[in-house]
Amino acid sequence: MVPASLKKQLASVAVSGFVIKRAVFQPCLELYPMEEWQKLMDKMGELNRFNRKNNDFIRRFTAGVRTVEMDVSGRLNIPKDLMLFAGIGKELVVSSAINIVEIWDKQKYEQAIDDAANDFADLAEEVMGDASDTDGIS
Repeated sequence: MVPASLKKQLASVAVSGFVIKRAVFQPCLELYPMEEWQKLMDKMGELNRFNRKNNDFIRRFTAGVRTVEMDVSGRLNIPKDLMLFAGIGKELVVSSAINIVEIWDKQKYEQAIDDAANDFADLAEEVMGDASDTDGIS
């Protein structure tokens, strides 16, 4: 069941459906609105499939991809193999990740957040701390 507040935010894109897949770096699932998925596929379509690394990447990235729709009650039916991949048990966390939604087992999510807490200051500086950036977002 998608939380009511998220269901409201997704209402405009829900009519087109979603793509759900395994995450690349974490044991979670990624839910893409169809428009976002299409943008990503357009970008991946530019890769040369005669390059073995590109071909292997495309195959692995799209492994287990499924289309899903949110029903009128705000439920998403997550395929069992994807649930097993993410180790999702009774409790889960639905987390916004800019233009996609991550779906986690609650314990795995909390562990990932705890593990990253120690290195987050260094990561934030490396990713967002470009000396030439004058916006100073903080």
